[in-house]
Amino acid sequence: MTDHELRWQLRQLPRDIEPARDLWPGISARLQAPVVSRRRPWLAVLSLAACLCLAVGLAAMLRPTPAAAPDLSAELVHREAEAMTLEYQAALLELQGAPIPEPLAPALATLDDSAGEIRAALAEQPGSVHLLDQLKRTYSRRLALTQRAALG
Repeated sequence: MTDHELRWQLRQLPRDIEPARDLWPGISARLQAPVVSRRRPWLAVLSLAACLCLAVGLAAMLRPTPAAAPDLSAELVHREAEAMTLEYQAALLELQGAPIPEPLAPALATLDDSAGEIRAALAEQPGSVHLLDQLKRTYSRRLALTQRAALG
């Protein structure tokens, strides 16, 4: 049977069908009857307590341990700082021997001291992303100033 034939047969069905008996008295009686709760009050409290225990248990199982998360972030920050320092030192080696104007020497020394202090702070706070960003900015400024002096 095709869709067209099925639709044609559905259109030929009667739209309103009268029930064999009046249904309203049964519906009305059920609406007016008092609702009797078969639950006992202690059962509701027990169910609530069980749900609460389940929720707390699941939350405890799904939450990462506090010791594991900082170690992972600290390790990542440490690796990033080491890689950044190696790249920085390699870039400085390429510029080694370039003449540095006398007025820039104090600024370069200050940037070198700042980088050392930031690395020392990273040793104390190994997971600090803020310190890693500071180290990156300090290295960038030091390299930019050295390149400007070498080219200039």
